[in-house]
Amino acid sequence: MAAKRIGIMDIRQIIQLKIDGFSNRKISGLTGIHRNSVNGYVQLINACDRSLGELLVLPDAELSSLFSSPGTVDKKRYEVLCGYFEHFRTELKKPGCTKQVLWEGYQQKHPGGYAFTQFSEHFKRWLKQVKASGKLDHKAGDKIYVDYTGKKLFYIDKATGEVIEVEVFVAILPCSGYTFVEAAPSQKLAGFIGSMNNCLRYFGGVPKAIVPDNLRSAVTKGSKYEPVLNKTFKDFALHYGSVINPTRTYSPQDKALVEGAVKIVYQRIFYPLSKMSFFSIEDLNKQIGVLLGAYNDRLLGHLNVSRRQQFLTIEQPFLKPLPKEDYEVRQYRRATVQKMGYVYLSPDKNYYSVPYRYIGKRAEVSFDRQSVAIHYKSERIALHKRNYRPGTYTTIKEHLSSTHRFYRSWSPGYFEKLATPHGEQVATYIKALIAGKTYPEVAYKQCLGILSLSRKFGKQRLNNACKRGLLFHRQGFHIIERILINKMDTAEQTPEDTPDQIEAHRNIRGASYYQ
Repeated sequence: MAAKRIGIMDIRQIIQLKIDGFSNRKISGLTGIHRNSVNGYVQLINACDRSLGELLVLPDAELSSLFSSPGTVDKKRYEVLCGYFEHFRTELKKPGCTKQVLWEGYQQKHPGGYAFTQFSEHFKRWLKQVKASGKLDHKAGDKIYVDYTGKKLFYIDKATGEVIEVEVFVAILPCSGYTFVEAAPSQKLAGFIGSMNNCLRYFGGVPKAIVPDNLRSAVTKGSKYEPVLNKTFKDFALHYGSVINPTRTYSPQDKALVEGAVKIVYQRIFYPLSKMSFFSIEDLNKQIGVLLGAYNDRLLGHLNVSRRQQFLTIEQPFLKPLPKEDYEVRQYRRATVQKMGYVYLSPDKNYYSVPYRYIGKRAEVSFDRQSVAIHYKSERIALHKRNYRPGTYTTIKEHLSSTHRFYRSWSPGYFEKLATPHGEQVATYIKALIAGKTYPEVAYKQCLGILSLSRKFGKQRLNNACKRGLLFHRQGFHIIERILINKMDTAEQTPEDTPDQIEAHRNIRGASYYQ
């Protein structure tokens, strides 16, 4: 039923009742105006750039000029306006473009054309018809949506025949619909950052914001209002000059677009791949790339253009340029500065020095493939080249106090030289002790302990104890200490007589008992 034209007093009454919070149905009941007419006029009211209060105080003539009958359309004038709609839709995707700017350009060409209110209403209706209204919320180069598909792909290990499942990463530029798809070993941080690097390289630029779902690799703690972001992902965004704006929890409308893209990916990529077999993730991604190209080149029925065409003409010019190098994953750990002035890096099982004044403080350690940086209260206090050798101490001399600098001179040669005055057997034992350790540094404290025993037992006894200790299959401080305490250095004994061997006893059953 066509909406009926109403008088200016009725229009004012509708505006007042909307200010008071009444629904369209209630307004129809209170005023006696048909519900279709109320709905039509409320649509025109909502399309205005003025508030309800501002509309209510306008003079009758000015207010009346804003609202022609919503059910009446001047066919010739409408056809002229309609010819611009596709152009308007494209222009509105560009940053800075507004309906007001478009209307002003339209008025310059057609002075007798529609007023802004009717212009807005007709444009809104046309957008609904082409199902493109939602796309107006997305400006070119503004955002990128990223997520993983719920379903997985797989490849077959040639050597074992094992079926290995892989995650599928999807990213979409919402303004153009241009899409990136990649198979990844997992959703873990390194894989996620790798896919993000590949994604931005595929697009050839960087949007203003990255919108992930609440992925573990992206969001440490989800929140509807202020999620806690993973530090590595924040560092990634800083490297590319972008920001992270995760979708809100319990707000499915925030990720509707990328989920819609996932459904189409299932149809255009997953289904064709289900008829093929792959023997490596590289081969799988190569075929995904072929299908993805066809997907982005496919014409969109209601627009008669492809995603790639829209991307090249509308979106690509507004993306930020890529930095010279891809982002390299930087990880973060918390660690307490130990008494010796080092922090422990657990992934590599080794130590890095910090200035001694921070001993006992809780520091943050960040590291990538090349370097290790240590921060205290956001201030960088140390920077080292990363050392992958477990059990080592990476030291900057200036970090150590005068007491600790003594330890910088430690080396196998230093301890052998230090042991020589105590006797030939002591020097030989120290050399064997250091050689028996995978990492010499582990033996240094034991060497000091052994040499210190000479103060209590004398050099001669220590030399004899070390001679006895060389008969054992291993070396260590406690072995020499036990020999001296038990006075084993003064008796003629063989290794079989030492406490390392269990003596025969009637309570020991032997192997034959269990046969």
